[in-house]
Amino acid sequence: MRFIPTLAALAAASAMLAPATAHQQIWAAAMLGSSETPSVSTTGQGQATVTIDFDLMTMRVQFSFADLIGTATAAHIHCCTATPGTGNIGVATITPSFPGFFFTGGTGPRSGSYDQVFDMALASSYNAAFITAKDTTPGDASDNVTLAFNALVAGLDSGKAYLNLHTSSFPGGEIRALLAPVPEPGTWALMAGGLALLGWGAPRRRRRG
Repeated sequence: MRFIPTLAALAAASAMLAPATAHQQIWAAAMLGSSETPSVSTTGQGQATVTIDFDLMTMRVQFSFADLIGTATAAHIHCCTATPGTGNIGVATITPSFPGFFFTGGTGPRSGSYDQVFDMALASSYNAAFITAKDTTPGDASDNVTLAFNALVAGLDSGKAYLNLHTSSFPGGEIRALLAPVPEPGTWALMAGGLALLGWGAPRRRRRG
């Protein structure tokens, strides 16, 4: 068991050597028809990534999609379902759709991409109903945006938030990304280092002649 204190020392050294990074968290998932509730049979697919910067209180939304059966009509993030990874819930972000992605009358594309940063300190970055639902002190709206932000982050962390892409053929959503946290690079490096160290610290058997 000699490797345990050595592993702790390695973690401390790695923390000191690691470059300073912004306080960010990333959530990502494939966008699939099978992730919809109920499941949708479609050729459409895509990939979504959501990055929150807690220092700036911003949220970057990126996604790309292709081969939709219907034409894109709206896209937004829903939160927070009762059960992680399944179910339907109301929209948490701007309605009726992310700015620049709403195609009236189903005239949008079947393939495309989106990339925009939102200021999550602004009430306009949320669905008003989502903010109202988080109001714990009626009559005092001063901290409602913060409560909504915290609720959205909690939903993302717990697998209860999803990015939904609605189309003319599937108004309820053709493809959905069940967003999940992406481990930080430093976490992966520490895990890899720990595994290597475990191998180094394990007792070695001598070969018998």
